[in-house]
Amino acid sequence: MRKSKNRISFLIFLAPSFAGVIVFVLTPFADVLKRSFETAVTGRFTGAANYSTIFQNQAFLLAVKNTFRFTFICIPLLVVVGFVIAWPLSKLKNAGTIKAIYLFPLAMPTATIVLVWKMVFYKQGFLNIFLTGLGQWTGTWGQVQTDYLETEAAFWVLVCSYIWKNTGYTVVLWLAGIAGIPAELLDAAKVDGAGSFQRIWYIVLPNLKGSLYTIVILSFLNSFKIYREAYLVAGAYPHKSIYLLQHIFNNWFVNLELDKMAAAAVCTGGFLFIVILLLQKMWDRDGTS
Repeated sequence: MRKSKNRISFLIFLAPSFAGVIVFVLTPFADVLKRSFETAVTGRFTGAANYSTIFQNQAFLLAVKNTFRFTFICIPLLVVVGFVIAWPLSKLKNAGTIKAIYLFPLAMPTATIVLVWKMVFYKQGFLNIFLTGLGQWTGTWGQVQTDYLETEAAFWVLVCSYIWKNTGYTVVLWLAGIAGIPAELLDAAKVDGAGSFQRIWYIVLPNLKGSLYTIVILSFLNSFKIYREAYLVAGAYPHKSIYLLQHIFNNWFVNLELDKMAAAAVCTGGFLFIVILLLQKMWDRDGTS
């Protein structure tokens, strides 16, 4: 009887959020799935024609390539940089102010961040002014007027922007995981003669699998939100190195090509769902091994 009451209470507590997911997530996605098999204007059923069209679209393939490249470069960098910063901070007793400094970029409006990058990397930006002055001082080169946001360097500007903005929450998550490791384990390893690297590799990292999973998932999802910075910096048609999935979604929406947009959205959502399931399965397997 008690279990039955607890189950009912649990369902009542869960019902509002579950209803919200159905109304605001699953129902719209079901509509997108339906539209991906229809024409945009007449709503005529076309089968898999829209999917065939997007995978023959060179702009879509370029956007997929750039998005994957960005994601698979940024996530490992963010994980490593966050841990390298978090580990020394975990040894400080009063690191609250330092944590706040690392979290500050998250509180900054995107437009402000973009303005900073423009001031640094445009033709008359601070980087070119510095390089020009350095060249004149050393007599090695003359005036530098490279517009980095119109070259292949734009990709790495975007990578630096992502790392800079998201390092703060990564550091905080690492610190939370490190704080949960029993100090006795580290002290015992130190007494047994384990060096600093050995303690990190054999004790700290194995106990941070939960934190690593959370960081990877959040970083993976956030990497698909970098479009705001890329769009504000270079517009709807930026340099090809930073032409991302969100750019082509925006351009299709403006041109009312909703059928192609729906098919691409289903493919993207399905890919994200599969990746998250695979990561979950991998972590569950590691946890039971």
